Order: sequence, then structure tokens, then C-alpha cells
Amino acid sequence: MLKIWGRTNSINVQKVLWALNEMKVPYERIDAGMQFGVVNEPSYRRLNPNGRVPTIDDDGFVLWESNAIVRYLSAKHGAGTLWPSDPKQRADSDRWMDWASTTLAPPFHPVFWGLVRTPPEKRDGKAIADGVKKLNAAFEMLEQSLGARDYVAGATCTMGDIPIGVHVYRWNALPIDRPALAGVQAYYQRLQRRAAFRQHVMLPLS
Repeated sequence: MLKIWGRTNSINVQKVLWALNEMKVPYERIDAGMQFGVVNEPSYRRLNPNGRVPTIDDDGFVLWESNAIVRYLSAKHGAGTLWPSDPKQRADSDRWMDWASTTLAPPFHPVFWGLVRTPPEKRDGKAIADGVKKLNAAFEMLEQSLGARDYVAGATCTMGDIPIGVHVYRWNALPIDRPALAGVQAYYQRLQRRAAFRQHVMLPLS
């Protein structure tokens, strides 16, 4: 059976769990990271030299980096759904996965860590404010790109929505000022109708 190492409150682990449950793929999850430790043990570092989560072992095939894992699992188990059959839609989905890593994730880190995992007296207010400004600008880009689309790559949910969707949830859950973006909010409402998204992504921030 597929094994995945990672804690459920990790945004990167949530991507993989959401994808697996969309495709109804059975798996065994092993707590790892932060309070669970494991990631610095030699046996884990042999699997993932970065010492981060998630890592998967699929019948001896070991893979780390969350977007690579989502792509692999989608190709193996989600042909025609998360892994679009049309190469243009697949490239579009792939593009949004990269965009999440290059544009959404960097400013998200200081905002999330600053507001959720840092005591108030130790917070860097300027870093948080700068991150919020960049995040809001990124989501305005998403608003323009969504247009009349239901999902980022078209009418159906694909692998491209996985890294975007986890950030959309956290953007809405964080105590920050956000611009009124009707398209992004409609997209968020559609994501909330997906059982796997509610189960694995819509968790208390910690």
C-alpha cells in the first residue's frame, strides 16, 4: 500500500491527501514533522535528504516534493480527471501548479508563520504586511485569470487546483484584510462542495 509521511496540518501534505481522496486511492499515513519528529532520523533522511514532508513510498518508488507527488499520483490514478487527457489542459494545470510555487507560496510563508506560528510579541509586522500586500496582488491575478472558468484549467477540477486551492482556503482563514474578489470567492465556494477538500484542507490553522 502507498505510504505517506507527513502531518495533517502541513499545507504540502494536505495537497497530497486531498488528491489521493479525490481519486479514492488507499494509503497509509505516518505522522512526521514538527511535534512528531521523524524527519531528522537517518532512516527518513535516506528517503528524503531535505528532511521535510511529505514523502511517499509507492511500492518501493520514493518521491518527495508535494507538487511532484501530486503530478505523479494524478498521472497514475487520475487520467481524465485530475490528470487531464487533453495536453493543452494538462499544460494549463501544470502552469498553475508552478504559479502556486513561484507566486503564492513565497509571500504566504511570512504571513502564515507570522500570524499562526509566532507569538504576538515576536511577530515581524512589516514582513507580514508586505506578505499580505503581495498575496492580495497575486489573488487579483487569479481573479482575472479565472474569468468564466469554474476551475483554474477549465470546467473541471484538475491537479492544477490542488496547490491553488490549499492557498485559497488559508487566505480566507487568516485574519487579514482581503480585496473583494467575486471570482475567487465563487471558486472557493465550488471547492468547498468537494468532500475531499473539506476533509483534508479545511482544518483549523495550526
